Amino acid sequence: MRRALTVIHALGLMLVVFSISYLMPVVASLVYDDGTLIDFLLAMVWTAGIGLVLWLLTRSYKGELSIRHGYMLVVAMWTAMPAVATLPLLLVIDGLSFTDAYFETMSGITTTGATVLSGLDNLPPAINLWRHELNWLGGMGIIVLAVAILPLLGVGGRQLFKAETPGPMKDSALTPRIAGTARNLWVVYLGITLACIASLKLAGMNWLDAICHAFAAMGLGGFSTHDASIGYFNSPIIEFVLIVFMLLAAMNFATHFLAWRGKSLRVYLHDAEAVATVALILGSCVGIGAFLWWQGTYPDFWIALRHASFNLVSIATDCGFASQDFNQWPMFAPMWMLFLSCIAVSSGSTGGGIKMIRTLVLVKQAGREFVKLLHPAAVNPMKIGGHVIANNIVFAVLGFIFLYFMSVVTLTFALLISGMDFISAFSAVIACINNAGPGLGVVGPAGNYAVLTDFQTWVCMVAMLIGRLEIFTVLILFTPHFWRR
Repeated sequence: MRRALTVIHALGLMLVVFSISYLMPVVASLVYDDGTLIDFLLAMVWTAGIGLVLWLLTRSYKGELSIRHGYMLVVAMWTAMPAVATLPLLLVIDGLSFTDAYFETMSGITTTGATVLSGLDNLPPAINLWRHELNWLGGMGIIVLAVAILPLLGVGGRQLFKAETPGPMKDSALTPRIAGTARNLWVVYLGITLACIASLKLAGMNWLDAICHAFAAMGLGGFSTHDASIGYFNSPIIEFVLIVFMLLAAMNFATHFLAWRGKSLRVYLHDAEAVATVALILGSCVGIGAFLWWQGTYPDFWIALRHASFNLVSIATDCGFASQDFNQWPMFAPMWMLFLSCIAVSSGSTGGGIKMIRTLVLVKQAGREFVKLLHPAAVNPMKIGGHVIANNIVFAVLGFIFLYFMSVVTLTFALLISGMDFISAFSAVIACINNAGPGLGVVGPAGNYAVLTDFQTWVCMVAMLIGRLEIFTVLILFTPHFWRR
């Protein structure tokens, strides 16, 4: 009980901090006079009030976070914050159920980008900005922000950071203190976001669209202010700008920081994960472009390359923008895009899925097994980018892959038993657990997730959550070992 109360105390503090995020849509409401000012002010007060009450009621249980506290707080935050974030949507959008509102905000904070809303072009600007701000905050992780803030409030953040990033992230030793690391990552994230906003404005977007789509691109969230997504603009320049920034967001932000600090691009060449990510994605763009041209989907290679490149980069990086209905392409192309969404992005990026570093570990381990079969006595340590990978990391990766695929299978069967067709069910689970957004079939880019039943919607939300928190963080709460002293 004391453990739970310590977590609730920290959660209360974070809800108070989270209430500050309403200031951006409040300003937008004043600028555009869209009639949502009171709704956002009420949401801000309620969120801060809930957090303050939780904090005051548990103030005697303040303490340093243990490993167990960290896992519990991460899951609590990623479920509670989308819940309070629904308040503006429920107040402004008539007829919106809590399930659909929670799906929208969960999709935003987990940077999935799947939506149940239609008529996005006519939504109040402040509501659209709020949806995209959730993408942006979720991108780097509200948890990383918390790591920088919690120490100032008397709650240590190191265990929280470990719980939020259970994957084999590189130890870049950005700063000796975890809070300093978090702040440096946010500075890089903010700087690239501002560059993206300026680039999109110069490419032809208005300020609202530029800010919203920059937030979505950097968070790899994929929300848009238009039902037609990026297809609304029909602009090769805008598509090119977004491709560049989606690729940047798909790389480890620690690498960006080290490149900025060292004033050298060679850092990227020394990052084996970044090289593999960019090479695989750009190579696939050329291959899928040629495939679509060969199949006659587009009459000209360059047109095929344009549409293949934007949509493939978007899905492979788990962003979720769309400029074409790739659901209508020959099946190989969208299935390859969904496959890339599982493996392509780097650890320490804002994307989801298995991550490229785990993919490299699996490939290297397969090679080690071949060598072992031929030379049983050989000593063959695994190396990636010149660094030796310890066997415990390899075992952790194998365990993650098993849980990942079992989660996909289990959730797909849950959707199948509810009556959904296989392509729609499988692609919805893949898109949600990878935080990629649109799938195929009824949840393809030309439609959205509003067609799902409440049960199917909750299944997809579970996929989003465990995908964003990399499975272990959520599933460990359901193990007997976690609750033993």
